[in-house]
Amino acid sequence: MADAPEVTIERVVEWHDTDAAGHQHHSAVLRWVEAAEAELMRTHGLDWLFGRTPRVRHEVDYRARLRFGETVRTRLWVAAIGRTSLRYAFEVHGPQGLAAQGHVVIAHAEPDDENASPWPPHVRAALGPS
Repeated sequence: MADAPEVTIERVVEWHDTDAAGHQHHSAVLRWVEAAEAELMRTHGLDWLFGRTPRVRHEVDYRARLRFGETVRTRLWVAAIGRTSLRYAFEVHGPQGLAAQGHVVIAHAEPDDENASPWPPHVRAALGPS
């Protein structure tokens, strides 16, 4: 999506981010992606959406290992926004380059609603292309 909102954050691979094989546990990548999402939402004044954006799908391609103590950069951007859902794309880079990439799909749902609901117009305006 042209001119899509995006953010890049840096984190250090911590001991709890690794598994018995000595590199990142698969779930660490998704935690870094969610941290980037939180930063993107704060940047756009949309942190009130916390609790209203359940994950409905994620896909990750792991390309390289990340080890304890290494610095990683997670880049997250809005790839598409629909009526009730949003698709993020992301890349995680370590010292050797691209380590993981993928997509996360979230839905907009009010806390007590059974089904997804349309994005409010100001959310669409903030997260859609400029």
